Amino acid sequence: MEALVNAGGKGTRMGACGVEKPMHVIGGAPVVRRVVDSLLGSRGVDRVLVSVSDNTPETERYLEREGVETIRTSGSDFVEDLHRSFGRMSGRFVLTCPSDLPLITSAEIDGFMDAFDGERMESMIAVVSGDALERLGIRPSYSMEIKGSVRVLSGISIMDREKTLRGEYLREEYYETDRREFAVNVNTQEELALARQMLEESG
Repeated sequence: MEALVNAGGKGTRMGACGVEKPMHVIGGAPVVRRVVDSLLGSRGVDRVLVSVSDNTPETERYLEREGVETIRTSGSDFVEDLHRSFGRMSGRFVLTCPSDLPLITSAEIDGFMDAFDGERMESMIAVVSGDALERLGIRPSYSMEIKGSVRVLSGISIMDREKTLRGEYLREEYYETDRREFAVNVNTQEELALARQMLEESG
């Protein structure tokens, strides 16, 4: 399956810190590099494409130097950018992942992909319990209720590329997890510090 990493956003919640969000170093490498490496190490992923924009020129230059395939998008319209990226891809399904998920591992990605059934599913979205985020000290900007429990979008999903390009509505399924690998998105300075601390503690 092909994978798309979204790295073209403005990252406004991170604040003015002089570093593009995908380029913050965590565990000795830019967070976008950690995400790309985890995807490339997954047994279910055979190609990784990273969407960049005018918001992330440093990220684009870095990835090109590293030999990672990129596509330039607007960085301002998620649906338009998704369609542009999907137009460069060829499989029926695409795994999408944000560039700010530094703890994600190849093993966790494999587990997520194993749970996807392409015969009956059109899309699957990873969601984390609100309790798990609270235990980690994370306050999400958006949450939703699923089966009576508070859940937060992780950002990782599998989508039917062909139906998306045709503008068809995708029936959503949920992959529910409490794993911190899916829980820690680096959107703020506080979450950046938390991710660095977790990696340091885990070695």
